Amino acid sequence: MEKFTNLPDDKKNVIINAGLTAFSKSGYKKCSVSDIASLAGIAKSMIFHYFGTKKNMYFYLLEFIRNEIVDDILQKKINDESDFFERIRLATEVKVTVLKKYPCAISFIMSLYFETDKEVVDEIKIRLAQGVNFSTSFALKDIDSKKFKPGIDSNLVLTMLHRYSEGFLGKAPYQPDLNIDEITAEFYQCLNMLRDNLYKEEYL
Repeated sequence: MEKFTNLPDDKKNVIINAGLTAFSKSGYKKCSVSDIASLAGIAKSMIFHYFGTKKNMYFYLLEFIRNEIVDDILQKKINDESDFFERIRLATEVKVTVLKKYPCAISFIMSLYFETDKEVVDEIKIRLAQGVNFSTSFALKDIDSKKFKPGIDSNLVLTMLHRYSEGFLGKAPYQPDLNIDEITAEFYQCLNMLRDNLYKEEYL
């Protein structure tokens, strides 16, 4: 991948967005390298030059989006924030920034959950499980749990928020006109509502 990573950022982003678009539209099996090359405005041979195989590119894109989010989260030291809901809000800001930079990332991520091709499905399950483990660890590690009212399970609260996010992702491929800023504002309202109802009064 070194030949690709050494490209100027603007050229890399064109190819990345082309790959995200093509894979999210057609799925792994039906997506052709020619489709990706055409969207990127480059020769088909260059895709093989940069990635070697279609499969390599597919998983490169998955890891690229994940790393863009994780690296920014770590760089901004969001895990230093001990308030559960504020930590979730700050992490969401990072995710939204990445998704705006790569508009088809949402559809690509959602397509992973429905991919059935035997060449990639087992590896996808492993990568997605790793993502969930990181997300759970990040959200819950060293949070100030005393802010929650007695009997509140922060793991369950996090599961609720994941389900909300999955519902949004599920709509994305069928509603391309979804406004990410509006969705994010609604999510923040949900965070505020949960905080107001689940935190002890002295922490509001």
